[in-house]
Amino acid sequence: MRTQWMIYGANGYTGSLIAREAARQGLRPILAGRNVDAVEAIASELQLHARVFDLRDAGASRSALEDVALVVHCAGPFSATSAPMIAACLASGSHYVDITGEIAVFEQAQAQHAAAQAAGVVLCSGVGFDVIPTDCLAACLKQALPDASHLALGFDTASGLSPGTAKTSVEGLKFGGQVREAGRLRGVPLGFKRRAIDFGHGVKSAVTIPWGDVATAYYSTAIPNIEVYLPAPAALAIGMRLIDPLRGLLGRPGVQDWLKAQVDRRIAGPDATARARQPSWVWGEARNAAGQVRTARVKTANGYQVTVHGALLAARQLLEYGGPGGYFTPSQLFGARCVEQLPGSGRIELS
Repeated sequence: MRTQWMIYGANGYTGSLIAREAARQGLRPILAGRNVDAVEAIASELQLHARVFDLRDAGASRSALEDVALVVHCAGPFSATSAPMIAACLASGSHYVDITGEIAVFEQAQAQHAAAQAAGVVLCSGVGFDVIPTDCLAACLKQALPDASHLALGFDTASGLSPGTAKTSVEGLKFGGQVREAGRLRGVPLGFKRRAIDFGHGVKSAVTIPWGDVATAYYSTAIPNIEVYLPAPAALAIGMRLIDPLRGLLGRPGVQDWLKAQVDRRIAGPDATARARQPSWVWGEARNAAGQVRTARVKTANGYQVTVHGALLAARQLLEYGGPGGYFTPSQLFGARCVEQLPGSGRIELS
């Protein structure tokens, strides 16, 4: 039985946080990526083994995973890196988790369900703040209101962005918003809907965003209508609608390159002090055709801390996993209240 596991993208902002916490806990992952100098530097610092390979080389990727039981994939943009890493995991028989929040990546992973079953491999995208807390609320709300037809989720956090997350947001501008209606993903304008929400510490104006739960919560609950909200002042929400017609321009390669260059110049990611003082409040609401409503809330640590400990929870559980292969959401694989196991998280409260 293989016992080694790997963090791929260990030299990135979030990957390095996971690697450092793993080492602090006495865990011994292989640290991997495609940048030789950066990967070897952090591996040397943490006294862990390094492994360097490029996901564009399918043969090298498969060979690099032959003795690996699990990959924690942290190298974005996941729209470019997830598919080749999943292919390598299926070929090598290695379980796969990642920390993405990209809707398209969740859909691509779910589309590999049958292949993962046949290979005995677990695929579980979104084992961080995207989407453990919201996925847990979705699952708990489904239990509380089994005939729910509509699900709304959201979160309020002051967490800053890492460079990788900021670049993913830049890439997503051209796609606009997304919701799920009647079981199908639907593209909608930026700032599609607004409503007032108490996320857990006072009512705020909020707006729909294209968050990963419009994919994952559907697979967790089968609720056919799903929206996700983020606090936004009314002026910002209106501004989102005004720039929506410019999405074609924002998606042009030259504009994308310029925006990503600004990210490199201006964004470094929150430091440890900022992460420690910026908790997150997560909210969900389910309703059925009869008008019955159930609400759920949970307070968690900073989003990056949730991601670090969520990834390590996934690693520990999958290294001892003896169940079937296939695609799973976090709540399906680790339980509807798994967020409560993460440091800094409270209990899910239902009303």
